[in-house]
This record gives sequence, C-alpha cells and structure tokens, in this order.
Amino acid sequence: PAPASVLFARGVIARLALWPALRIAVDEGWGGPEGAAKRTWMASVLVDAFEEEDPVPDATYVEEMLLQIMADEFDTELEDGSAEAVARDVVRMWADAGAGAAELIRGFEAQAEKVKGKKVQVEEAAGEGSDWEDESGEEDEDEAPMLVDAQPNPKPEPEVDEDGFTTV
Repeated sequence: PAPASVLFARGVIARLALWPALRIAVDEGWGGPEGAAKRTWMASVLVDAFEEEDPVPDATYVEEMLLQIMADEFDTELEDGSAEAVARDVVRMWADAGAGAAELIRGFEAQAEKVKGKKVQVEEAAGEGSDWEDESGEEDEDEAPMLVDAQPNPKPEPEVDEDGFTTV
C-alpha cells in the first residue's frame, strides 16, 4: 500500500480508539466478545471507502456510515453528535495524509496511546422519557402514577361563635 494510505489507516484506527461512544461499546461488550475486532473492521471499512469511492466521501457520508455501523454491530443509536466530529476528523486526515502532513494523525495516535486501557468516564444525563420500542413493537410509555390526596379526610374549618370562642 501507498505510504499515504498507511498513514491514513493509522490515523483512522487512532481516531476510532479515541471515540468515547465506541470505546464504551467495546468495553461493555455491546458488540459481543469480538467488539475490538469490530472496531478494527470499522476502520478498514472507512479506509476502503476513501480509497475506492469516487468522489471521495464527505463528512456527512462518513457520519452516516459510522452511525449505521454502530447501530448494526453494537446495537447502539447515537444521538450525541460525536459521530459528526469523528467524521470531520477522518475527512481531514484523508486530506492531510494525501498531502504528506502527519501532524494531525500523530496527535491522534499519541492521544490514543494515553487512553489505551483506561475506562471512559460516563455521566448519565436525565432523559425526557423513553421512546424505546420493545421487541413486540409496543412503545415503552412512562406514565406518571395517579396522584392521591395527601389528606384523604380534610380537616373541617373550626366553628367560631360570635364571642370568638372555637367549638371543640
């Protein structure tokens, strides 16, 4: 393979290794026990797309490809916008590798080396409800429980006579 192709492939592998969504999917086994192999396969699919397709894929195409692979191989629907950032970086690396510029790719490789073997720190955000569908096709609707009165028998107002005394 051409040196530019090797450089680009190294960059794609490093960038995918940095992608938190993919790291979590691999670490948690969402793609099965072969998650790491699927990550490598994903890199090869991206590299092949850039080397074989004419015109060269743009960031939108790469983002859709990443989202589709995550859905198909890791049963993960991403809505965090991270695939867009990865796609932009991949397109930029293709241009840089073709021009012989390796700074961006070396930067991704150095970052990937630093996070190797480390767990991704995840914070779960409060959602607005679930639109998840189970296998039967029914939506999971989170309904609020019925509210009940805290005091089933409200206390009657005290009776005050004309002299200001309260009847007990």
